Amino acid sequence: MNEHSVAILGVTVPVWIPVTLAAAVFQVWRTALQSRLHAELSASGASYVRYIYALPVDVLLLGGAWWSLGRTLPHLPVELLLFCLLGGLGQIAGTILLLTAFHLRNFVVGTAYAKTEAAQLVFISVVVFGMRLPPLAVVGILVAVVGVLSLSFAGQRLHWDALIRASLQPAALCGLGAGFAFAVTALALRAASQVLSASSPVMIRALLVLLVTNTLQTVTQGAYMVWRQPEQLRRSMAAWRRAAPVGALSALGSWGWFTGFTLTHPALVRGLGQIEIVFAFLFGHHFLKQRTRWSEVLAVLVVLVGVTLIAVADIR
Repeated sequence: MNEHSVAILGVTVPVWIPVTLAAAVFQVWRTALQSRLHAELSASGASYVRYIYALPVDVLLLGGAWWSLGRTLPHLPVELLLFCLLGGLGQIAGTILLLTAFHLRNFVVGTAYAKTEAAQLVFISVVVFGMRLPPLAVVGILVAVVGVLSLSFAGQRLHWDALIRASLQPAALCGLGAGFAFAVTALALRAASQVLSASSPVMIRALLVLLVTNTLQTVTQGAYMVWRQPEQLRRSMAAWRRAAPVGALSALGSWGWFTGFTLTHPALVRGLGQIEIVFAFLFGHHFLKQRTRWSEVLAVLVVLVGVTLIAVADIR
């Protein structure tokens, strides 16, 4: 399906698969550190550090790719800026909603609700835009979403009335809103990468979209914070020792996601990216010392089955 592939243990694997797995690791690691900043910063302040402290890393990554590949940077059309702005604003909104969900409940559940992004991407892509996705991958995405939601409701009796009540809780609504915002982000950034010349290397296109998007995010949210939350902006700058690793991990994770979006459809990337919930589960148990139930372990196994189907669907 994808001409960019790599041999792993004798199996030809599309590059977007290992890149997405790496992005998921970086994102969970970043979000775990970022959720701790929420104790001293507002959701907006904790969100902002991932953009402003990622910028220097973005520049270094793009500069390194440009130097190593020896290519000129492609022309930046107006459409690129518009798609990057849309994707950037969607990511800002999604991050703030996700951090708010963390504050209302816990790290694993906040991530779980936001992971409905993959199902929302399938709906938007197939139903709204009429795009075609591998049937096995669609099944895998939906199976993984079931596992994610099962993890969200682990330890609760899933009668329909209880399910509806739980889904209307503020944490659930914030998570669902975050998933929609991230779905819009993925589609917009995929469109941005397609605007650039296909003759440019994938790495250059992905990093260029990343740098443009992150710059717009830093400027727009920074302007909002100067206007509405100057104290939070000062706190964000004062917390640079704890915030700088968040920015570095954000840059590395976004590099992986953006590269995946450049190589294949965002629904596949974000569908496989649901393995993030498995990493979040491990972080929540070991790093944040959250208790684990057998029902949660079972839900994680369901997620693993789903993401395996997604990967298999594109390995030929």
